[in-house]
Amino acid sequence: MSPAPIIELEEVTRIYPLPAGDVVALDHVSLSIEEGEFVAIMGPSGSGKTTLLNQIGCLDVPTSGRLRIAGREVGQMTDHELTELRLRKIGYIFQRFNLIPLLTAYENVEYPYLMMHRQNDATGWVAGLLASLGIDEALSAHRPAELSGGQQQRVAIARALVNDPSILICDEPTGNLDSRTGTQIMEILSDLNRRGRTIVIVTHDQTVAEYADRVITIRDGRPS
Repeated sequence: MSPAPIIELEEVTRIYPLPAGDVVALDHVSLSIEEGEFVAIMGPSGSGKTTLLNQIGCLDVPTSGRLRIAGREVGQMTDHELTELRLRKIGYIFQRFNLIPLLTAYENVEYPYLMMHRQNDATGWVAGLLASLGIDEALSAHRPAELSGGQQQRVAIARALVNDPSILICDEPTGNLDSRTGTQIMEILSDLNRRGRTIVIVTHDQTVAEYADRVITIRDGRPS
């Protein structure tokens, strides 16, 4: 008997009520993603790509349908359980990096570690993770505004990895980078996938999508 998919959507619909009328962002989407798979989500602007990613990342919940992450049904989880799931199972990498401006690179990476372990890292894990991504001790002491875009994205990847999640959710992770730096970031993500992490990435860039095992194209809120 084969193991259950690590991500599974069954007839997932997401409707946003607006004064001008309801917007159906996702329309009865059913799909599954296996553990260790690298999946790219593509589609035109407004097609529902980011909404789908937010569902998979448990940043939003379905209006109807079922979403299961690592065998657990998200709709049956408490807010506390959802927070724990996001903290332990899922790492997030965003186009705009989303680093905290007042914290150093090191402190940005340590922050989710601190949230999970309720104490600062005394093991050297955070520093080692940053170093493995090309952010040395000197750079780790800088705030985000003092780093290049590529360095900020490396810090963001370290932050996503600090709690050793099995799933990485990436929203246009190379969108604010030049092509050379973007390729470096994709090589890092590809290596993480080879080591067993499940990666789901939203992109409009065909060269980025070529790193994936499979491409899901979304149109009008549905995979086409």
